Amino acid sequence: MTTLTLAKALNEGLRRSMEDDPKVLVMGEDVGKLGGVFRVTDGLQKDFGEDRVIDTPLAESGIIGTAIGLALRGYRPVCEIQFDGFVFPAADQIITQLAKMPLRSLGALKLPVVVRIPCGGGIGAVEHHSESPEAYFTHTAGLRVVACSNPADAYTMIQDAVRCDDPIIFFEPKRRYWDKADVDLAAPGLPLDRARTVRQGRDVTLVAYGPMVKTCLEAAAAAEEDGRSVEVVDLRSLNPLDMDVLTESVTRTGRCVVVHEAPVFTGFGAEIAARVTERCFYSLEAPVLRVGGFSTPYPPSRLEDHYLPDLDRVLDAVDRSFAY
Repeated sequence: MTTLTLAKALNEGLRRSMEDDPKVLVMGEDVGKLGGVFRVTDGLQKDFGEDRVIDTPLAESGIIGTAIGLALRGYRPVCEIQFDGFVFPAADQIITQLAKMPLRSLGALKLPVVVRIPCGGGIGAVEHHSESPEAYFTHTAGLRVVACSNPADAYTMIQDAVRCDDPIIFFEPKRRYWDKADVDLAAPGLPLDRARTVRQGRDVTLVAYGPMVKTCLEAAAAAEEDGRSVEVVDLRSLNPLDMDVLTESVTRTGRCVVVHEAPVFTGFGAEIAARVTERCFYSLEAPVLRVGGFSTPYPPSRLEDHYLPDLDRVLDAVDRSFAY
């Protein structure tokens, strides 16, 4: 077992991928000499050279467009979008080319491109640096969308993503980059498209991904003091969605609360709520409830503590569920 931060676990996973396959490339703004804004790629250019760890111009559409061309030539590019809000200039390339070309070619062309996106708030950043754009990409057919929440998953999930032949949007919770945990570097992880029950419970299921998993675990521990047994499910994969784990959990607990940082209105939680209701209707003791950000642009950093869902807002939703 090795104690790693989430950022260092991603670094180790990328390093392992590059050692295993010389066709793996890392590219993005400041990923080389600087090692990335969050140091996720620290030391990789020194060890693998400038031909495999490439500092790109400040042009997200160019990064993704170049990665598509490289993938068509047999490479496996891993692109870093420096901050979540910077991905939108690349949306055209991601949505109209990356997501569609494999089907357009009837599977003859594969695009094993990983687009890494540090996501969410909580670090006191300026405008455009604290977005949660997952719903845009889960709505885009042809993309896999995954989100790690802890160092152990970060280490295995990034390697699985690099090995996958499908284009993948890989969300990393930036305010969890410095969280530490023990990681078994020799242990295999769950399949990339599987959810994980990270805390067992009997009374209500909390469903989360990325940065909100830790918040839900804290809420579950607090609820236990009030005699409520709370189960926490980390989705890990947003598209495809592991409905088997969710169905089993909610059928057993009878209640479900979905938590994410993104605004609640038409957020990804709406899809989870709809599917859980369809599958577990006769087992539900209350409607599926959602907790998330407000329907406003992300606020200035001095207000983000009021904007982001916290333990109290999650517990309030649990209380409302039991009020039915």
